[in-house]
Amino acid sequence: MGFKTDIEIAQECEMQPIQKIASKAGIDEKYLELYGNYKAKIDYKLLKESDAKNGKLVLVTAINPTPAGEGKTTTTVGLADAMQRLDKNTMVALREPSLGPVFGIKGGAAGGGYAQVVPMEDINLHFTGDFHAIGAANNLLAAMIDNHVYQGNELNIDTKNITWKRCVDMNDRQLRYIVDGLGGKANGEPREDGYDITVASEIMAALCLAEDLTDLKERLSRLVIGYTFGKMSEQKPVTAGDLHAEGAMCALLKDALKPNLVQTLEHTPAIVHGGPFANIAHGCNSVIATKMGLKLGDYCITEAGFGADLGAEKFLDIKCRKAGLKPNAVVLVATVRALKYNGGVSKNDLETENLDALKKGIPNLVKHVDNIKNVYHLPCVVAINAFPTDTKAELALIEEECRKIGVNAVLSEVWAKGGEGGLRLAEEVIRLCEEDNSGFAYAYDLDGSIEDKLNQIVQKIYGGRKVVFTSAAKKQVEQLERLGYGRYPICVAKTQYSLTDDQTRLGAPKDFEVTVRNLKICAGAGFIVALTGKIMTMPGLPKHPSAENIDVDENGKIVGLF
Repeated sequence: MGFKTDIEIAQECEMQPIQKIASKAGIDEKYLELYGNYKAKIDYKLLKESDAKNGKLVLVTAINPTPAGEGKTTTTVGLADAMQRLDKNTMVALREPSLGPVFGIKGGAAGGGYAQVVPMEDINLHFTGDFHAIGAANNLLAAMIDNHVYQGNELNIDTKNITWKRCVDMNDRQLRYIVDGLGGKANGEPREDGYDITVASEIMAALCLAEDLTDLKERLSRLVIGYTFGKMSEQKPVTAGDLHAEGAMCALLKDALKPNLVQTLEHTPAIVHGGPFANIAHGCNSVIATKMGLKLGDYCITEAGFGADLGAEKFLDIKCRKAGLKPNAVVLVATVRALKYNGGVSKNDLETENLDALKKGIPNLVKHVDNIKNVYHLPCVVAINAFPTDTKAELALIEEECRKIGVNAVLSEVWAKGGEGGLRLAEEVIRLCEEDNSGFAYAYDLDGSIEDKLNQIVQKIYGGRKVVFTSAAKKQVEQLERLGYGRYPICVAKTQYSLTDDQTRLGAPKDFEVTVRNLKICAGAGFIVALTGKIMTMPGLPKHPSAENIDVDENGKIVGLF
């Protein structure tokens, strides 16, 4: 049998009607809003009206990502299918993919092989329109800002200090820095501007952290869009509430706030909702989706974006803190290939056994395990996502090194075998969920200064020496603390490829500094974003984007999507 692509595997799946999946999850039809035969939205009222006991929460994260791939979503889906095979009532809670990576270099985010959520094409493309609603709400606010300025600027907004950007759900480097408002007074006031990708919009973060529609509207009203004229010490923040924009924005988002129900290839119920990037936002699916998964299943398997230093840190220090969540177990995904890459092997040589390079790369895995076990004090298992080129000696070395630090390493073959390939991992996760997680702690307290909190993250999570601020960032710290935002948690935006802010420094470096060049208050989301290194909020396309390989035939069948 020849090799099948992810989309071919997904298209061969005989999906069950979404009503049947909902029934399996215990969702009454009165909470279901159908989007065709295989997708539905779930009314968030279910959460308030359900008296079911919460299940166990399992977080799936990974080592720092590499071009070799780690397979976090694939592992998440396969693990849930494996637990279902063990007769455990299980729900999956994932993020929605962004069109930027789908048409860029990463591809989709519906899993892979025989561990996918379906309908894969819909999920990876327009799905139920959530991202479009978020983009529309974001850009409505932008339009209202510039209209307010045009109509007389009663709020005294400094047009050179407007921090709110328009957004589009596409990688487009041309839009990073623009000049708009050209063509005379009737067409606006000329100013330097720029776009973010939709997943980096604060509205995405606010929606993902909101508890309900009322909470979402309050968060939208707190969005800081810029500052008034004056010296920095005299400037006051201007909010969406000041512009009376929150009602109309919330009207655009009322359906987007409802989680989406789909299924895995093995018909495990899956909630896919929200999609912030973990390198430039908090990188977790919605609080509503996770809490719904906990109500509907004895186990809820969810993931956090990119490496554990980004996604898991923000899941634990921001999402869990805000939502009162406490994971019962953490799965840390790694691959032999990625660890060899961290050990200095080029991408083209990863299929050759290299125990020396593997040993040099393992400290990256060890650091992430140490964070989960000794910073957050949570039970942890390492899932080795299997590739055909892995050798017995390489797998044995990882298992041996993991034993030294008191954690089990389990081979996961879910890409090739689906749930059957994740049974050992599922058994270990079930065992860990019975362990004591009462020692769960955050990496930092909110009472410290902005600098204190950033130093805690750099020292405890990244293994560095300290944070340093550019002169502009120092002034922003002073302003944010003066305005009363100092007690907010920190959302660090940095490269996903390294524990440092330099993507070329692989493995587990020590004694390094992390430079913060810009800080931004996200009062609606409820955190401060600290931009480090060269991180950007609008990615670009690669030399040969995935879009070049995607097509649709005369029957509407999509090919080339992965």
